[in-house]
Amino acid sequence: MGNKLKTRKKGISYAKWGYIFILPFFITYIIFTLTPQIMTIYNSFFENYRNGLKQVGPNFVGLKNYIALFTPDKTGTIGMLKYFGNTMILWLMGAVPQIVVALLLAVFFTSYRLNIKGQQFFKTVIYMPNLIMAAAFSMLFFTIFSTVGPINQILLAKGIVEKSVNFLGIKVSVRILISLMNFLMWFGNTTILLMAGIQGIDQNMFEAAEIDGASSLQVFFRVTLPLLMPILVYTVITAMIGGLQMFDVPQVLTNGKGTPDRASMTMVMYLNNYLGTSKNFGMAGAISVILFLISAGLSFFVYGSLTKQYKK
Repeated sequence: MGNKLKTRKKGISYAKWGYIFILPFFITYIIFTLTPQIMTIYNSFFENYRNGLKQVGPNFVGLKNYIALFTPDKTGTIGMLKYFGNTMILWLMGAVPQIVVALLLAVFFTSYRLNIKGQQFFKTVIYMPNLIMAAAFSMLFFTIFSTVGPINQILLAKGIVEKSVNFLGIKVSVRILISLMNFLMWFGNTTILLMAGIQGIDQNMFEAAEIDGASSLQVFFRVTLPLLMPILVYTVITAMIGGLQMFDVPQVLTNGKGTPDRASMTMVMYLNNYLGTSKNFGMAGAISVILFLISAGLSFFVYGSLTKQYKK
């Protein structure tokens, strides 16, 4: 009996050390993420803002902030719905081409039939736009497409237009520019993720499909896409969450005004307006909670839609 006790005392509990090593992450998460999230929800039920030099609140108002967000303004427009619609349009215009192009490039570069050389070089080149700060990228596009920018100068010199086109004053062109910038910045990152996913698939699967006489399209839809689905779902959901949090590109390009006629005003830009001079933490908190619920709901919907046929 005594020998058994001595043996137990000498044993090492590796599980304990595992918990100790991951403890810093949980401490950091609780302090810098979970606590602010709880405080945001808490503040959303209070009237708490600055009116000039006067601080109003915090006063408990219940759901008043949420009701105000869905109350039509003088023009009959519900701002929250309008900015959510803008955000979804801008995201879809940028994310759909991003996913499609990234998927095609990933399949192209990892094709065992084509055996493309210099994959590391291509990875570096397509990822480079992601290294540029969004603000700098936006200022570049603002300069290029301004009324005195090079695009207008070329159009005038070629006689295509008689006077400068105000690209930043037209709803369609502004949305296209914002979506194009988001596409250029993120398609490289998505391509690399999908390439890694495809390279993780057992090559014997592709060889077996080729021996069975499967065409390239059949291999893609019957082998590559089903096995790549976990990575694809991840990229789509993260791209969607990033799109819902879109801020820096339209903020810089439109000088924070969402011109023209608030057609490029996103939900986070709307939230930022309440964190300006008024410091309206109550309304900002309510918008943040709604944005979180929308992100969670859409994430579950996208996950269920993309994985439904593979659960049978």
